[in-house]
Amino acid sequence: MAIMFGPISAPVTFSDVEPVFLTDDTLQARKNALLAGMQREGFDWLVIYADKEHGGNFEYLTGFIPRFEEGLLLLNHSGACTLVLGNENLKMARFSRTSAALVHTPYFSLPNQPMDNEAPLESLFKDAGLANGHKVGLVGWKMFTPAAGNRRAMFDLPYFIVDAIQRTLSDNAILENAIHLFIGDHGARTTCNANEIAHYEYGANLASNCMLDALNAIEVGVRETELGALLQAEGQCNTVVTIAATGSRFDKANLYPTYKKVQRGDPLSLTTAFKGGLSSRSGFVIAEQSELPPDQQDYLDRIAKPYFTAVVAWLENIRCGMSGGALYQLIEQVLPKEHFGWHLNPGHLVADEEWMSSPIYHHSTELLKSGMMLQIDIIPSVPGYNGASAEECVLLADAALQSDIRNQYPALWQRIETRRRYLRETIGIQLSDEILPLSNSVAYLRPFFLAKDLALSVVS
Repeated sequence: MAIMFGPISAPVTFSDVEPVFLTDDTLQARKNALLAGMQREGFDWLVIYADKEHGGNFEYLTGFIPRFEEGLLLLNHSGACTLVLGNENLKMARFSRTSAALVHTPYFSLPNQPMDNEAPLESLFKDAGLANGHKVGLVGWKMFTPAAGNRRAMFDLPYFIVDAIQRTLSDNAILENAIHLFIGDHGARTTCNANEIAHYEYGANLASNCMLDALNAIEVGVRETELGALLQAEGQCNTVVTIAATGSRFDKANLYPTYKKVQRGDPLSLTTAFKGGLSSRSGFVIAEQSELPPDQQDYLDRIAKPYFTAVVAWLENIRCGMSGGALYQLIEQVLPKEHFGWHLNPGHLVADEEWMSSPIYHHSTELLKSGMMLQIDIIPSVPGYNGASAEECVLLADAALQSDIRNQYPALWQRIETRRRYLRETIGIQLSDEILPLSNSVAYLRPFFLAKDLALSVVS
């Protein structure tokens, strides 16, 4: 396989794509999947935590996150639910997608707000029936995978909540981290149905549109903030910190776009993400190879083309039933860590949050399944060289799921087919039949940002 850097048409973009709401049937299926997991492992209760940064598992059942505050959803094995909310989220209980009783605690509210209805958390938990639980699962957001130690005994909820739960339970009760029921192997959230795919594709499409707009706006003298503004869209909340960083990064520990102006020859990084997908690019503000820094004149051959080759291998070889370890090993063969310095997972699951979890890791026996939304996330890090990045979101889907999408969401299917044709016919990737691109700019890599008609492609 030969990689060419030359003229290539840009991807088609889709505007005015209307958000798709999750159906009542989807929410019931989510709840049923969790109840089945609870039964399988003998949990009487799940205590599901949320705050603004860590609300995905709570939102999976309720449809909302507790902005400004903490929140809990207590799920009993019978299916009964109780929401424990602070002052500013009480109004949201009646909108919850999963029917639940409401309990108010001002302990979840902001500092110095009214403490009406103050009562110890343990008394609220007892009133909800938690004291009768023999095996209780705590669900935060992090699935601990230590090389040593008991991961089930590691909790990432605030101490005052865990302490109250422990004082509620009897001495012989079992308290465990149960996040794996949501995001681990066979976790309820690791696969999506057609309705969920349509729901999340809205954000993946939006992120790629923003990225293409920002790439086209790169010019010498443009401010980081001007590029950053193009990485926002339709009033949607970003799921990561927006990156529009030119030249040296993290000056005075700053993470955000500034009034710094893009200069010719600068390295430049761009990232944006919404629910359902992230788009990221890294390259140089130049028009031709001669403008590369003297010590990076071989950047195309040393970094960009090998990285692109790995992305191509990822897209051509992934399939349902493949182990995560096999995909990890494939990337290790194509882009050896010893020479390219990557050390994280070369792909992970995406949903309401940008990184949910990953079945793709060294020696993983977890199988890749139909319905998994995956972020292509390979990060080369070679001393003395700028990086390369073309992170995007795709779906792994078997024939049955593809049929569901085609029949239930024909407009979405047409967008997917347009993206597949672009990857196969324009970029030259022999795309796996089970990969459905959810963003418009999958594998579209322009490493020289001022050469706006030049990108990498495969020459057969």
